[in-house]
Amino acid sequence: MTTQTINIDLPSDILLTLNESEKELKKRIKISLAILLYVQQKVTIGKAAQIADLSRLQFETVLSENKIPISSLDLSDVLGDVEKLK
Repeated sequence: MTTQTINIDLPSDILLTLNESEKELKKRIKISLAILLYVQQKVTIGKAAQIADLSRLQFETVLSENKIPISSLDLSDVLGDVEKLK
């Protein structure tokens, strides 16, 4: 996978404020962006996992920890699928 580097400007004291290293903040930003894009249905769960630099299972675990569903199916979708299978 090729990557694209994007630079963002943050307050100079952000690492001190968050008590995090630059590496930890980068990881947090990547995961947060992946979650946001997934919730907004801009990317698939697989692509979101790539953005977060996590395996799909790891990303699904992060979603679960944040109480974000890994499926956008609602009850009518599931019942419709059940009917199709009959």
